[in-house]
Amino acid sequence: MRVVLVGGGGRESALARAIARYGHALYFTHENPTFGVLGEVVVGEPLAVARRVGAELVVVGPEAPLADGLIDRLTLAGIPGFGPSAAAARLESSKIFTKALATKYGLPTAAARVVRRGDGFVPEQAWVVKLDGLAAGKGVWVCDSAADTAAALAEAFVLRPDGSVLLEERLLGPELSVLGIADGERVVPLPAARDHKRRFDGDQGPNTGGMGAIAPVGVAPGILASCHDVLHRAVAGMASDGVPFRGVLYGGFMLTPDGPKLLEFNARFGDPECQPLMALLDEDPVPWFLGAALGRLPGDTIRFRPEHACCVVVSGAAYPERSAHAPITRLPESGRSVVVDHAGTALRDGTLWAVGGRVLGITGLGDTAELARERAYAAVAEVRFEGAAWRTDIGC
Repeated sequence: MRVVLVGGGGRESALARAIARYGHALYFTHENPTFGVLGEVVVGEPLAVARRVGAELVVVGPEAPLADGLIDRLTLAGIPGFGPSAAAARLESSKIFTKALATKYGLPTAAARVVRRGDGFVPEQAWVVKLDGLAAGKGVWVCDSAADTAAALAEAFVLRPDGSVLLEERLLGPELSVLGIADGERVVPLPAARDHKRRFDGDQGPNTGGMGAIAPVGVAPGILASCHDVLHRAVAGMASDGVPFRGVLYGGFMLTPDGPKLLEFNARFGDPECQPLMALLDEDPVPWFLGAALGRLPGDTIRFRPEHACCVVVSGAAYPERSAHAPITRLPESGRSVVVDHAGTALRDGTLWAVGGRVLGITGLGDTAELARERAYAAVAEVRFEGAAWRTDIGC
């Protein structure tokens, strides 16, 4: 099948590997050093590229094209696109929309309020401050005091001068990422994963797009069932509201003493959760992506290898404030037990350069979580470029 893949980061590198394993003809709308050996790079506007190559399916990786209505334009052109419509993508592009949906359909979530510039709101307690809009995984401030909340609000309104900000009560507990593939009516869950958002060891420092992820995560069956129930109820609620959700629905949960509570929805694969999930996938993903796009999933369960995967992100030292800029002089090799996904790299005159904030995602696989971590970190230690940095506690 002729498949166009939109996006050029580590998530798309992992998706490309999973699709290419089954012999599909792949075309890419963005550059990535991984892509040249997996298919043909045809940089351009996705719909134009899809028409040019006669695409039978377009797989959209990043959130911005979804929020901008790419799936709607593909649908009008008669080309199946894997991802939600712009209206359904509001589950990610508007945290206020998601909070309203959760309230309407009784999804367990944190208490919240909306604050607008000029409201005169003065925080008297610590809140979690969230931008209402896409922010590349970084538009969240987890505040420790009322003063921190006031400072975060001021920063949020600099970034969104005319927008609204969502305040949520601060919840305590470990986080869990539960993703599923939805066709507008049904959702088939994937193995639970855990992302590590903070920049430094011990979950310290600023939020990032993600410094690593593990899958699967061992949790009690009842907890996992509760998270799956939230995905099912959200998809059913969207369908009831006349806005069917098709694509990847990603629920971020906090496992509180009162049970799992929804922190947010994303409308696409997480990055870096996608990397360990695609490394573990044990069947062709294209029938699932196409089935979701057409509104009819091909089954009730997706097959994954009975192993563990740990993805460690190698970033520049100044990430998330600045991108890396240095030649890469050494990389580990991808193989059966280690996969190297390029996220922020570029080829310049035959030399590979680190040019992004998150540069590489290195995934180790093994029969146990410990072995997967060991293999990932052994490979990470081989990376050489000036300023290379990573967390040492992914999966701990």
